[in-house]
Amino acid sequence: MKKLAMALLFIGIAILVYGVISYSDNRTTIGMGSMSATISENQNVPRAAIVVGGIALIGGVALLANRRRRV
Repeated sequence: MKKLAMALLFIGIAILVYGVISYSDNRTTIGMGSMSATISENQNVPRAAIVVGGIALIGGVALLANRRRRV
């Protein structure tokens, strides 16, 4: 149970620290011989990841707190 709590804490903190993850998507739209046109789009992971990180963090803390009360 302690390993699960620590994993949830680690995952929750990692998601909250990185927050929104963005990446760029490059696509070639037109290609004629040696010439080509590319489009670069920036994509973002939704902010729902922050909610998931918070839930994981709270779950990890709750598991650790519950474990300490039983002892």
